[in-house]
Amino acid sequence: MEEQLSGRPTALSRVTLSRIMTAVDVNLYGTVHGGVLMKFVDDVAGAAAARHSGGTAVTAAIDEIVFLEPVRVGDLVHAYAQVNWTGTSSMEVGVKLAAERWDAVGAVPLPVATAYLVFVAVDAAGHPRSVPPVLPGEDADKRRFTEAMIRRDHRLARRAAIQKARAEHRPGVD
Repeated sequence: MEEQLSGRPTALSRVTLSRIMTAVDVNLYGTVHGGVLMKFVDDVAGAAAARHSGGTAVTAAIDEIVFLEPVRVGDLVHAYAQVNWTGTSSMEVGVKLAAERWDAVGAVPLPVATAYLVFVAVDAAGHPRSVPPVLPGEDADKRRFTEAMIRRDHRLARRAAIQKARAEHRPGVD
């Protein structure tokens, strides 16, 4: 019989990482490459998932990433992450990126991206392991938990619909 893990408040999973964007991060258009921001998102989300689960957690899916504003060389970008929802071994992590423009001292950081990722906690052999339930405390955490369940339901329904369509369209062929 598997041991029931005690829950952990959402706040315990929160992680903030910050970095200055440099010339090596630029794309052909002179702004920071989306892939650089995606890696930053994955890094901070992984840290939040590991913090919540108490060990290794691997990226299983990126549910959504939305780029709101371009990021420029010299911007100080802050990445904020927290675990929004937990299943048996999986976790949804929400991420927000905000940029402080290098040429706008004292300005409020500008939201530049949001993302939702799914992580699975794994043991040393790479097999899924149980995670503690997340305990949303604040109203915003409860809202994020509810929205995460909706995204999970949509993800599972989409997967089932695709599998059904493949089976009907070309039986036996992936």
